[in-house]
Amino acid sequence: MIIGSVSESKEMEKRISITPEIAKKYISNGFEIFIEKGFGLHLGISDDEFTNEGCKIGERENILEKSDIVLQLNLPDDSSLEHLKENNVLIGNFNSNQNLEKIRKLKSNKISVFSLELLPRITRAQSMDILSSQANLAGYKAVIDSFAKFMKAIPMMMTAAGTISAAKVLVVGAGVAGLQAIATAKRMGAIVFATDVRLSSKEQVESLGGKFLVIEGSKNLETEGGYAKEASEEFKKKQEDLLAETLKKIDIVICTALIPGKKAPLIIKEKMIDNMKSGSVIYDLAASQGGNAAYTKVDQIIQKNGVTILGEKNILNKLPISASNLYAKNLFNFVLNLYDNKNNKININMEDEIINKTFVK
Repeated sequence: MIIGSVSESKEMEKRISITPEIAKKYISNGFEIFIEKGFGLHLGISDDEFTNEGCKIGERENILEKSDIVLQLNLPDDSSLEHLKENNVLIGNFNSNQNLEKIRKLKSNKISVFSLELLPRITRAQSMDILSSQANLAGYKAVIDSFAKFMKAIPMMMTAAGTISAAKVLVVGAGVAGLQAIATAKRMGAIVFATDVRLSSKEQVESLGGKFLVIEGSKNLETEGGYAKEASEEFKKKQEDLLAETLKKIDIVICTALIPGKKAPLIIKEKMIDNMKSGSVIYDLAASQGGNAAYTKVDQIIQKNGVTILGEKNILNKLPISASNLYAKNLFNFVLNLYDNKNNKININMEDEIINKTFVK
């Protein structure tokens, strides 16, 4: 059985779906691996490193036509999709809600599409959880980048000339990215606050040394899958009042709040930003889905009343090697779950919750 992967558009995506280390694992499990020429060169990974592990190098169209399973990050462009053969399996992170029309067209050509952002949050799926593995890195990198833009020291420093106060950081959203942001900021000496609509996050935030901002009379807004639900208008008003006061003393804000399949909630309003201290920094990880902060623009640095607002479409392009290593491992675990080794075939078992939830219907 052949697994193939072709290069992504480098301007949009620097991560890759198969690394030499993971290619070796696929081959030891009986698969053949085909990748496009120059697949990992932009990451300093030569074609020789892949061929030394037993991979075959080919041209884009040939790989798509021959492969039984195609592994990608983003949905390939129309010209590439035309080369997929019948009964092919396409696996990646395809933002299925926005690309449903394209995916349905593929399905009409008997191509099975699995989009791993739909993975259920169950214990057995943790090793395949692309959202968690990538969000971890995003939370870390957002803190590093925002600290680089902040023009003061982060930890408290006591010197003969006087004391420098520790920077105060607010993390909005305490999911995987938020918790990693809290941990990273705390390790670097900041005083960290956090807020989330899921009350279950309080214990996790406090275990990392952060202070959880509790909204009076709040209820736990969490889905069965562990994601945040949209808050009521009353809750939003209480959250707004608490944030407005808190932000007056905050130096750096890391925004990570997302609702799967929906526009990101607008949490940091214009008035709040206008009242923040000059020199403060906001890093909005939700930028590509509309942003948690007012004024956020994708891939632009915005200045408002002395406040710097950052938001990138794909922050993981700044950590492509680490992100690729984790993503490739997630895909490998998913493929093994999908593959019937005894009969050497793909087994789309709809009774398996992992397969059922990620299969785009």
